[in-house]
Amino acid sequence: MKKVITIGIIILLIVLAAIFWWRHYFVFGEGVKAGDLNFLVKKGYIFKTWEGRLIQTGFKTPIPGAIQSNEFEFSVTNDSLAMILERASGKIVELRYKEYIAPLPWRGMSKYIVIEILDIKDSDESRETLIPYQAI
Repeated sequence: MKKVITIGIIILLIVLAAIFWWRHYFVFGEGVKAGDLNFLVKKGYIFKTWEGRLIQTGFKTPIPGAIQSNEFEFSVTNDSLAMILERASGKIVELRYKEYIAPLPWRGMSKYIVIEILDIKDSDESRETLIPYQAI
């Protein structure tokens, strides 16, 4: 009986570890988003994380007749990427991100984590590239 309980506890711990990994570390999706960088701030009570918002062109609304802009809220874990984005507020940025199923407090408040800056352009009509950046 004691052996069955021990094996059951071990199996339960393995299943719980697998669920935790799947929920917090499994990459659900990857992609690229572009838009005007609204803000990037470092905030948090215990874990200070970089949080930002991208305003995308076009309109999306769940209610017909209402107007609402597309917003992409994200977190940045790499401080060097965050420093570049911090100086690009108000500019058009193109970001590569990974989507997780659930956020972790030390990774950020969003389930979207920016991993690379593809392009930063001035928001005027010329759309000239200011900083092409490749992640290491």
